[in-house]
Amino acid sequence: MQAQRVRILTVCSGNICRSPLAELTLASRLEPWGEFEVSSAGSIARDGDVMPDEARALARRFGVDPEQHRARYLTEDIVGDADLIFAMARSHRSDVVRMAPSKVSRTFTIREFARLSSTLSDQQLEQQSSGDTLGDRVAAAVRVVFAQKAAAGYVSDPELDDVVDPYRRSSATYERSWNELIPAVEEVARVLTIAARAT
Repeated sequence: MQAQRVRILTVCSGNICRSPLAELTLASRLEPWGEFEVSSAGSIARDGDVMPDEARALARRFGVDPEQHRARYLTEDIVGDADLIFAMARSHRSDVVRMAPSKVSRTFTIREFARLSSTLSDQQLEQQSSGDTLGDRVAAAVRVVFAQKAAAGYVSDPELDDVVDPYRRSSATYERSWNELIPAVEEVARVLTIAARAT
């Protein structure tokens, strides 16, 4: 990982609903640390697209400003620049790993990461998040979370690791999508905050 800044990428399809909300919310939670750079992209995104009204309204409800977001298409260069990647669904994780196989241990669906990391206490993460730089400490924390895959085994329903796509669907589907996404973002923020403050 980068010694000075830790680059986090969130990925969905169009980069106008799920990944922007994940990006904006996670960035707001990590802002006090100043060394995280959070961005997003979409596997079928059209560069420059804006978030739909429903997504913008929900972003504001969660305390983030969606107005400056513009979609961008996911490329190998974007993936290559990222230190840690959170996909909104397993299909997006597969897209990322196909582009950059070396990123496999640093690419998760966001709900998968939250499911795995939630088995670790603050104290466990603090003990494992060692290193001289933020990048070192985040890398150590991510290795601990990745190692939980073997202990946790497979999830009973793989779709539980995905965030449902609400685009062009009902208001209820938007609500469901955010209800799946926001707790996962908060759990990611917990892990990264512990790594950031570890000494």
